[in-house]
Amino acid sequence: MSKTVLHLDDEESIRDILAAVLTNQGYRVRSVATPAAAIAAMREESVDLIISDLQLQEADGLETVARLREIKPSVPVILLTGVLIDPQVVEATVGKLVSDYIEKTGPLSEIIVSVARLIGPAR
Repeated sequence: MSKTVLHLDDEESIRDILAAVLTNQGYRVRSVATPAAAIAAMREESVDLIISDLQLQEADGLETVARLREIKPSVPVILLTGVLIDPQVVEATVGKLVSDYIEKTGPLSEIIVSVARLIGPAR
């Protein structure tokens, strides 16, 4: 059975691209647009990894990630953002909450490598 990635992003184009790329790698992707949908998804099914945008229209990405980790504390989290933040600041402030931090402007291959590192190959 494929490993499941929950992807939360309020931008449909980002959800579509990431879902296509990860599905092509063999992962099962559940894409959602809102924190409420992400919380519902976490309660409905087993998720191996969360990928979340930092800046969401309806809520703060970090607060949302914290709520998702309350449901399943051991699930790794990749935080995606278009905002450039110093990696040392990220490590000091969110290092305990997220497993990896990736800029949206980076290559998609960086996300694929991080996913494989955190949860292994799709099958």
